[in-house]
Amino acid sequence: MPPKGHDKTVRRSVPGLSSLPRPVYGRTESLPNRALTRRHSHPWVQLSYAISGVLEIQTSVGRFVAPPQRAVWIPAGVPHRVFSSPHTEMRSLYLDCSVTAWAAERCQVLEVSSLLRELIRSFSELPVEYAVDGPDGRLAQVVLDQLAAAPQVDLMLPLPHDPRLRQIYRSLNLRPEQQTTLGDWSQKLGVSEKTLSRLFLRDTGLTFRAWRQRLRLLSALPALEQGERVTDVALGCGYESTSAFINAFRQQFESTPGEFFR
Repeated sequence: MPPKGHDKTVRRSVPGLSSLPRPVYGRTESLPNRALTRRHSHPWVQLSYAISGVLEIQTSVGRFVAPPQRAVWIPAGVPHRVFSSPHTEMRSLYLDCSVTAWAAERCQVLEVSSLLRELIRSFSELPVEYAVDGPDGRLAQVVLDQLAAAPQVDLMLPLPHDPRLRQIYRSLNLRPEQQTTLGDWSQKLGVSEKTLSRLFLRDTGLTFRAWRQRLRLLSALPALEQGERVTDVALGCGYESTSAFINAFRQQFESTPGEFFR
């Protein structure tokens, strides 16, 4: 989620919790500006979710992007940074490991159904020390049941580890619209195009072209969520036309930009 224009980026503090007050704990937060949370980890599981705005969770493995219909599952102990677009309304859940024995042990993006969204919203309004044995505790259990059944969606950009590929990543992350080819990069880095192609496939499981397209499309989500014109977003991401962008978007996400945010 590279900075755009003159948007102000603020540092978001990490909650100073040594333990959770309840096995399932909800945290509500309004972030009017683009925000960055430093690299950190928790001894509990976290579900990063926003009812508006776009979140991006970055780990050593990749970037996990979540518009309002999605959430990022972060296992206990995984170091991560959090980026959020302007006007983000977060509704994070912190979950004790004792209630998530069924959960995946790696970061992933989950689909948030209309039911799960409303459950999270309602749960986030509860008192911090709600009665575990009462109706509020039963609501927490329903939230857990819905999370356990939530399907995974592919909104992740794998990050390369080779230092030469990291240089390419940093450049494209700042300017996803640039048209620099892998051949151009081979000349800049003093390594053959064939070697770079092989390294991309090894580090990310994707060809350079497929990886760059995914980076561009994921980078487009915050602007689309805020209602910017599709044509402006397409050109800003390096596509020559709106139709080319929509075709790539449909190929990647199996929907048009308009359908994706409904």
